Amino acid sequence: MENYIFDFDGTLADSGQAAVLATQSAFKEFNLATPTTSQIEYYMGIPIEVSFKKMAPGHFFSEQAFSDLLTIFRRQYQIAEQTSLTLFPQMKSVLQQLMYNQKHLFVVSSKHSTPLKRNLVQLHIAEYFQAVVGSDQVTHFKPAPDGVLQVLNQYSLSKDDSIMIGDAIFDLQMGQAANIHTCGVTWGAHSVNELNKQHPDYLLNTVSDLLTIH
Repeated sequence: MENYIFDFDGTLADSGQAAVLATQSAFKEFNLATPTTSQIEYYMGIPIEVSFKKMAPGHFFSEQAFSDLLTIFRRQYQIAEQTSLTLFPQMKSVLQQLMYNQKHLFVVSSKHSTPLKRNLVQLHIAEYFQAVVGSDQVTHFKPAPDGVLQVLNQYSLSKDDSIMIGDAIFDLQMGQAANIHTCGVTWGAHSVNELNKQHPDYLLNTVSDLLTIH
């Protein structure tokens, strides 16, 4: 395998606590029923433009009100990320080894590209990635293949030599829709059972296992 396309939240970085704090704070400020931690973590694989409506079933948002809710979340997240965003153990050394092995690394995330790039810099791993694609840079969100196809086309990558790596079923579905290899990782949002149902080519239990992909 030559081209490694990573999800960000729950795959490269442990951002669950920041997302939970920011989401619950935003929902409370809007007097909405507060989603549980498990609900928030489950939907972290898709953009907040989609997940927030799923977590507020039956609630009608005007366009302005929904925009305000997203703005509050992003403000709260930027505060929470200062203390609650970390790399998974060994991730930086694994990325360094993949670079040493002359692999090409990319990020395709459901996060908006502005906080995504900010987080990569904050975690000191931005330099390992050739390109980063956020939710604002695609027409259709995960699990649609747009983000992966954008990377493949822009860099003329072979599908046979490319793999999508993620902790959520949406990542695996996106990779499969793009007709590339897929790898589920069990240290993030979705369970082994949920990931297995998507029939990924690889299912990894530890970060160092990323070096066993061939």
